[in-house]
Amino acid sequence: MRRWSLHARILAVLLTGLLLAHGLTFAWVLLERSMVMRGMMVSYLASDIASSVAVLERLPADERGQWLQRLSRRNYRLTFEASASAAAPASSALAQSVARELSQALGPSRPLTVVEGNTPGAALRVLLPLAGGPPLVIELDEPRLRISPWAWAALALQLALLAGLSVWAVRTATRPLQKLADAADQLQPEQPATPLAEDGPSEVARAAAAFNRMQQRIEAHLQERMHILAAVSHDLQTPITRMRLRADLQADAALRNKLHADLAEMQSMVEEGIAYARSAQAAHEAPQRTDLQALVQSIVLDYADAGRPVALLAAAPLHAPTRPQALRRLLCNLIDNALKFAGSAEVQLTAQADGWTLQVLDRGPGIPADQLERVMQPFVRLEDSRHRSTGGTGLGLAIAHQLAQGLGGRLVLGPRDGGGLDARFDSRA
Repeated sequence: MRRWSLHARILAVLLTGLLLAHGLTFAWVLLERSMVMRGMMVSYLASDIASSVAVLERLPADERGQWLQRLSRRNYRLTFEASASAAAPASSALAQSVARELSQALGPSRPLTVVEGNTPGAALRVLLPLAGGPPLVIELDEPRLRISPWAWAALALQLALLAGLSVWAVRTATRPLQKLADAADQLQPEQPATPLAEDGPSEVARAAAAFNRMQQRIEAHLQERMHILAAVSHDLQTPITRMRLRADLQADAALRNKLHADLAEMQSMVEEGIAYARSAQAAHEAPQRTDLQALVQSIVLDYADAGRPVALLAAAPLHAPTRPQALRRLLCNLIDNALKFAGSAEVQLTAQADGWTLQVLDRGPGIPADQLERVMQPFVRLEDSRHRSTGGTGLGLAIAHQLAQGLGGRLVLGPRDGGGLDARFDSRA
């Protein structure tokens, strides 16, 4: 049971206990019913045998044999055996009970002997002498408790009800744990936290309340982290500006150019740090139905008007609910990344069965397959395919990845056929 789920473990223990208790109760009822049945059978047997003996003794000896079949019953048979020998009396509880009841019904003056049966199915034989004829032999069958079919049907129905109610009870008890696990799996830094309902049993309500407080603490911590990053990036712009002014006062042109290059790189890092902090707010933008084709076309035309080599391969006419500002920033970020490292970019918007896909394609050096996931982490640079001369800070794809999560989709990087990079944003319809 180590690998069983909590639902399966509780259900197995509960069902096993209920089935054992129900089975023991049913067996005890059958045992008691069997004992009652034996007592009633012996009592009725003594009364019937006394009546049969009275009838046989009032008949002539030559007519008695004709009445044996009429006087026999389903659980005993009457026969005459002239050579019936007296065997040792049976000592079982049933034999003693039969002897006692028959003696009371026939009277203590009539001798009788109860012996073990000598034929299959016969439990006992009663040897009873009759006046004026051969002794009477009574063959008693083994008492069998017969259970009617409706009793088995009722038992099956009870067991089915027990199993069904057990499954329902265990599922009701473990459903809050499943909801808690689902909420934990869906907890994303870029998505607004959805509080759990704090209802149900006290233990469940307490766990839900604790989980909601944990979500709030995580969200507050992430907000504080982003605020710190944004504040530091923002505050760095002022000293960078002062340093740029002081660099302009340098007489040495070579040193001045180096200082300006370093300051430009610092400025780029600050701007991308602010953009990364802003990308965490993408999920807070209200979704609205958007003409995706018009949005993509307008962005591509803006780049073309600025003289940048950006082309639109295809744009399907699509209208879908999305966060347009976050989507615009995502697409611009991917295009800027392609322009920075490949010199050109191609955009494609296609419809899918369960949503839509936005692709930014380039013919640059690409990214090794084993680094495709790593490059979407903040401040990760791959020197094999990205050079410092391009001015990369390692935040471009991290910002795009965070924006994609805020839009409720995912960013997938892969090689392009013929060389280059295929940055694909898949929406989740």
